[in-house]
Amino acid sequence: MAHSAAAVPLGSLEQGCPIRVEHDRRRRQFTVRLNGCHDRAVLLYEYVGKRIVDLQHTEVPDAYRGRGIAKHLAKAALDFVVEEDLKAHLTCWYIQKYVKENPLPQYLERLQP
Repeated sequence: MAHSAAAVPLGSLEQGCPIRVEHDRRRRQFTVRLNGCHDRAVLLYEYVGKRIVDLQHTEVPDAYRGRGIAKHLAKAALDFVVEEDLKAHLTCWYIQKYVKENPLPQYLERLQP
C-alpha cells in the first residue's frame, strides 16, 4: 500500500486533485485524502475542557511528506479554533512549529500554556 503511494508523481497531488481538508467532528480529526481514498493525512484533537481543544498529533504518510499537506491540516485546525472561539493546547510539535512560523494574532491569543 505504501509502495503504491511512493509511485505517485510529486505534482499529481497539487495538480490532479487540490488539497482539500475535511473535518470530522465526531471523530475529532481533520483529514486530507491522498491517492484517491487509499491514503490519508490526519490531524487528531480532543476536547480537554468545555472550550479547550488539545491539537494532539499530525501524521502525513512518508510518500507525501514535504508537500505542505501538514500545513493545510494545521491551518484548518487553528481556523476551527478561531471560528468556534475555543482555546487550544498544542501537544503536536508540528502545530507548535506552524504557529511559530505563522504567528497570527488570532492564533496566538487562543493558545493555552
